[in-house]
Amino acid sequence: MSDERASLTGPDPYAMASGGVMAGGAASAGVAAAGEGLAAPRDYFELLKPRVMSLVIFTALVGLVRAPGDVHPVIAFTALLCIAVGAGASGALNMWWDADIDAVMTRTRGRPVPSGRVTGHEALAFGLTLSAFSVVVLGLLVNALAGALLAFTIFFYVVIYTMWLKRSTSQNIVIGGAAGAFPPLVAWAAASGTVSLEPVLLFAIIFFWTPPHFWALALYRADDYARAGVPMLPVTAGPDETRLQILLYTLFLVPLAASPAFLGYAGLAYGAVSVLAGAWMIVLAVRVFRVRQGEAAVKAAKGLFGFSIVYLFALFATLLGEAVIGGLLR
Repeated sequence: MSDERASLTGPDPYAMASGGVMAGGAASAGVAAAGEGLAAPRDYFELLKPRVMSLVIFTALVGLVRAPGDVHPVIAFTALLCIAVGAGASGALNMWWDADIDAVMTRTRGRPVPSGRVTGHEALAFGLTLSAFSVVVLGLLVNALAGALLAFTIFFYVVIYTMWLKRSTSQNIVIGGAAGAFPPLVAWAAASGTVSLEPVLLFAIIFFWTPPHFWALALYRADDYARAGVPMLPVTAGPDETRLQILLYTLFLVPLAASPAFLGYAGLAYGAVSVLAGAWMIVLAVRVFRVRQGEAAVKAAKGLFGFSIVYLFALFATLLGEAVIGGLLR
């Protein structure tokens, strides 16, 4: 799954991108040089972006459990392990490439590479090794389709999103969000050897959840992104346009998230959770749209950002619960 989690003041982002901030992974070694040799195991674990990895594992587990047929426990464990390692590899490569802007942003300057605890070369080697391991093992021990999808997911997140979209367009998180939406699709393919409409719906839910989630964060971190030269929507289009886009995406997301129940892929429990939680998402998005000044605006954005995590977890937890209970009652 993809890594970023108000009035706008501060330097011009494009001037920063072209002058004050070094572009990409070539800067990583210089950023990290001061602390070379100080890496501890926890620093390499941090390179994996464990909080992002936990969401990847959870959504992949849902795809794995809901896929048709019975999966051998060893195959299921191998699939989840490879998906988790692949997600961690993507995180490490992202930190290698983004070390220059991570060093500028308050939220990320303590990460292992910009803080100097891990060198850029070490992060690159770590990420490439884990990428190769996860794809090869998943492809050989589970199936080729799952391995290919995982390889594409890593490529999309590292090359398409991190190296290209993130620094070049305000639609970075919209298109790049696809990387974070692939895990349930990869897991479904690992379990069944095929892809069908249901895992595509799971992909779509995460894909359309990503923009309002990250734009809510970007609203109250806009100065940080501007200082680093990252063209997030609040930086390029302003906070008011961002609020409008958050509302529009949320209005599209909520019925989409409820569709598995109406299409017969999920039960009444999921339908109830998706409708009730979705209604609150809309309330919070409307609040963000209407409250535009001062601390109240920051509080509204933080409220939507925090609840959006709960919302996605509730949806996938209910899908998981229905599948487990259904399996026990067979």
